[in-house]
Amino acid sequence: MDQAEQLRNLIKANSRPQRPLARVLTVTSGKGGVGKSNTSINLAIQFRKMGQKVIILDADFGLANIEIMFGAVPKHNLSDLIYKGKNIKEIITWGPMEVGFISGGSGITGLSNLTLDNLRTIIQSLSQLDEMADTIIVDTGAGIADSVMEFLVASSEILLVTTPEPTSITDSYSLLKALSRHPQFIKEETRIKLVANKIQKPGDGKILYEKLSTVAGKYLKTPMEYLGEVPEDSQLSRAVMQQKPVSMEFPRARSAQAYEQIAAILTDMPVEETDNRRGMASFFSHIFNIKR
Repeated sequence: MDQAEQLRNLIKANSRPQRPLARVLTVTSGKGGVGKSNTSINLAIQFRKMGQKVIILDADFGLANIEIMFGAVPKHNLSDLIYKGKNIKEIITWGPMEVGFISGGSGITGLSNLTLDNLRTIIQSLSQLDEMADTIIVDTGAGIADSVMEFLVASSEILLVTTPEPTSITDSYSLLKALSRHPQFIKEETRIKLVANKIQKPGDGKILYEKLSTVAGKYLKTPMEYLGEVPEDSQLSRAVMQQKPVSMEFPRARSAQAYEQIAAILTDMPVEETDNRRGMASFFSHIFNIKR
């Protein structure tokens, strides 16, 4: 039995048919500073307000944006699960409104050196997240580094955050180009959805989407969907300075209402549009296969 077949058997053995697999949303951006982690956190808060259980995996290695914005320091990370015998519950830190988050640490970047026993630990542990969460948000790094691409090609739902700045648009296109050319990218199994952030005038987000979508469709043959726009908002900046999600600190702020609308759009999608759920264990195994 080769390693790929062993991996498939591990995933099958750890399936949880009694509960639907968690929905995995991967949030990314072409460059830093466009509000990617803010989007992850505030969507998580909005999902919680709707009654969903949410866990964020902070896969932006070395920056720890999620824990800074939550004002909480995790005691453990994914490396502790792999190498130090911690269980999945021990590496989850609980932030505002009981949103859980997992710090990736250096655990994921070392996947190429994992043994099958290490992998068994990860698969068995992460399969439990499907029972603990309705939605899992993966907050990736920015740009087109290999560590980012590995998460994107493993994702069935990608939220691309961009702004009207020319560099943001250009870098978003570069990310889409790199993704479309990745040998493991399967266009038919991936939905890419744009969130336009830091918008000055209502409607400008849709214009931004149409420009980027037209170019991506013409030259990359990669379709995109439009989720909505988040306005430039001083209250959001104030919330960040206070290390609080704007959706909690200033729930009537224009940005908070925008996140609420985007979360509602994602939640209200017909079942047939979101039934391609791989669950967290399968999602992670895709990354492992890529690194192998």
